[in-house]
Amino acid sequence: MQQEKIWDADAAQRYDTPGSGMFAPEVLGPTVDRLAELAHHGAALEFAIGTGRVAVPLAERGVPVTGIELSLPMVEQLRTKADESTIPVVIGDMATTAAPGKYTLVYLVYNTISNLLTQDEQVQCFRNAARHLTPGGRFVIELWVPELRSLPPGRTATVWQNEPGYIGLDTYDVLRQHVVSHHVHFDDTQQARLFRSPHRYIWPAELDLMARLAGFELEARHADWAGGEFTAESRSHVSVYRIPPAS
Repeated sequence: MQQEKIWDADAAQRYDTPGSGMFAPEVLGPTVDRLAELAHHGAALEFAIGTGRVAVPLAERGVPVTGIELSLPMVEQLRTKADESTIPVVIGDMATTAAPGKYTLVYLVYNTISNLLTQDEQVQCFRNAARHLTPGGRFVIELWVPELRSLPPGRTATVWQNEPGYIGLDTYDVLRQHVVSHHVHFDDTQQARLFRSPHRYIWPAELDLMARLAGFELEARHADWAGGEFTAESRSHVSVYRIPPAS
């Protein structure tokens, strides 16, 4: 399951769900509010910008946004919302691709750093973010916490969402620290649609060490974009890393 093949034209067409899911105002609003605050009147760079779920409303808030994206079909979908002059996009992977200029903020949302399937690639992603940032700049990552505590001995899968018309489950390979997310959509017919994506899961402590290797300091970690307290029961986190200001 190569990322270029997963995020094809069909996935790009189905990705946007205006007003619901991750496009719901209660989800998207706090995300954009927090990122606009962290940009601090500077420019932002989004790794894996996709169809512009976050970049478009952030740019509408007056933050200059540039993107890096591996999938051409996802960028084509973005172009139905914003042209190249409004949100420039460089085609390439987020671990190594360079965008022109310097930024006060680089961000990576909705678990996307886990699309990099090796630890080396994930560390490279941090280093790539550091290369793009001005002194004092921030790298923000939104990431889920692996649900291994709910995985009893001998079981390799967890159901993390079950609602009418949809089941989401993850299958774990704990030896390689890999997980495949299975998204099953169905209706009252006998037909169902399956979308799968592979990931390498990362514990918060491992993420912090990757950040240190790239020269970052952990500035803040919350359970959500609204600033909720991160606890042992949190299912995800928003972590803010900062390059030390120039002395």
